[in-house]
Amino acid sequence: MINLQVKLNESVEYIRNFYTDTPVAGVVLGSGLGSLSDSLDEVTVVNGADIPHYPQATAPGHRGRLLFGKLAGQSVCLVDGRLHRYEGHDFDTIVYPVRLMIALGIRSLIVSNAAGAVNQKYRSGDVVILDDHINMMWGSPLRGPNDDQMGPRFPDMSRPYDRQLATLAKTAAEHEGLRSHRGIYLALSGPTYETPAEYRMVRKLGADVVGMSTIPEVIAAQHAGIRVLGISVVSNVATDDLEGTSCDEVLATVSSVAPAVGRVVTAVLAGEQRS
Repeated sequence: MINLQVKLNESVEYIRNFYTDTPVAGVVLGSGLGSLSDSLDEVTVVNGADIPHYPQATAPGHRGRLLFGKLAGQSVCLVDGRLHRYEGHDFDTIVYPVRLMIALGIRSLIVSNAAGAVNQKYRSGDVVILDDHINMMWGSPLRGPNDDQMGPRFPDMSRPYDRQLATLAKTAAEHEGLRSHRGIYLALSGPTYETPAEYRMVRKLGADVVGMSTIPEVIAAQHAGIRVLGISVVSNVATDDLEGTSCDEVLATVSSVAPAVGRVVTAVLAGEQRS
């Protein structure tokens, strides 16, 4: 088996044939949020299928490529094609894009997702700036022997999401006229949407929104000491008279607010640059 550091070095070496700058921030685009790539300046596109060892995304709305460019004058890398547990990937594979961005030099990570809300104060299209999360995916990308070069054996998770970045995002969301909240995200493995009983469980456990992603990437970033901002876009709200939810409906709802969310991300990067 090839050592992870060797794989990352070979991936970086390939990317350096096309992009030689050092990205200061990485962004993982959630379902329906791919339009953020339209805001990039000086764009370089690298197809994931061409990068050595890079895993391929198969979920709807995830295109499986890396985009390099500038947002708010900062060099960034966008992952347009997140990986999920329900696709059959193990946790090491899911976080490979984040570890690759860390190897390329990022100092902060922005993760986004579409999520169902169990908080009855939320509405479809609302934006939730994450303060914390609950991992119910029954696994971790840190399981197994630890590589001390990548991070400590037992990383601290008392503050998985950076408070300064969260404050910048909340202010930017309000400026965009988005209904926004600070909340807690819970991740399940999927790929089914939750049953009414599961929604009630999520609510009783103290979460505000529920999805099928994000937490593995956040753990990998925290392991490496990378600052993290998490943003959930509410695709539907679980109520007592819950009706079925389809993937097309989720993508349509999230896509309707994606341009505004993109401007929030851009404002956060601009604010971080000034601070």
